[in-house]
Amino acid sequence: MKAKDEAAKVQTGISDNGKGKGAKEHILKLAVSVVLLVALIGVGNVAGIFEGMSGLTDIISLDPKVVIQLLIMIALVMFVESLVLMVLNLLKEKDGRTGTLATVLSSVVKYVSILIMFCWGMTILGVNVSTVFASVGIVALILGFGAESLVADLVTGVFVLFENQFNKGDIIEVGGYRGTVKEIGIRTISVVDSGGNVKIINHSALTNVINRSEQGSVSVCEVGVAYEMDLDEVEAQLPAMFAQIKEKHSDVFVGDIRYVGVDALADSAVVLKIVADVKEADIFKGKRILNKEIKCAFDRAGITIAYPQLDIHMKG
Repeated sequence: MKAKDEAAKVQTGISDNGKGKGAKEHILKLAVSVVLLVALIGVGNVAGIFEGMSGLTDIISLDPKVVIQLLIMIALVMFVESLVLMVLNLLKEKDGRTGTLATVLSSVVKYVSILIMFCWGMTILGVNVSTVFASVGIVALILGFGAESLVADLVTGVFVLFENQFNKGDIIEVGGYRGTVKEIGIRTISVVDSGGNVKIINHSALTNVINRSEQGSVSVCEVGVAYEMDLDEVEAQLPAMFAQIKEKHSDVFVGDIRYVGVDALADSAVVLKIVADVKEADIFKGKRILNKEIKCAFDRAGITIAYPQLDIHMKG
């Protein structure tokens, strides 16, 4: 049983307001791009800068026409980028796998937009882009050896994506850190713990990952009863207690509440172990509820919960 987006939102405190805010930002950016693009195209038509654009000289020229062309290009790329990001942001709402693909594509779109702006801008300025890339090929090769970790992040990210090891909204544990996957990029992932803290983890550092959303979890309650209590009578009352607790908290306990048995014969108590099936996002909440409800039920039934005691024997 998977603990997917809705349960993960409750555990991490990720609300729909945050997503709404992101959508508004994309819409605002899109609107600004449209206004800027329309305004610059209008100015360009009046100035006649689109005449003979295919015959750009081989010398970089920064005359007003070229500057306006650059601004129009930037506005156009921003418009397309904002439109694509807005669509992808809507896809994030569906399910974990779709949200993962949408997040990765959003990251790719941002990088590609910058690359397009650079190449297109160089072309507008009259620079032969293919010659530039050929010239910096050796430099890029040298930098590539120095960016070994970057390459490792990208390659590992591809495997994470296509092997479907985890998706956005899944609860994972990596390096002892437990949280909900908020974003998956082409280099890093963002994991939010129950306190709302966000940890950025490089893909190359994703070793020994446990995807806790792949199956159901159990909350455990260990309670010690006094040695003076009749254990058979205590065990006989447990099923009725469990039924009441399950009915009262049916939203948390998705399966049965079970008595496992005597877990230990401690110094001052007989320790009973009780487990309950819950969603992974509710594993700690379920434990807290069990502790409270078992204590209250034992009090009503007159079952003594033991506490540490010390017997002192004195001679003579």
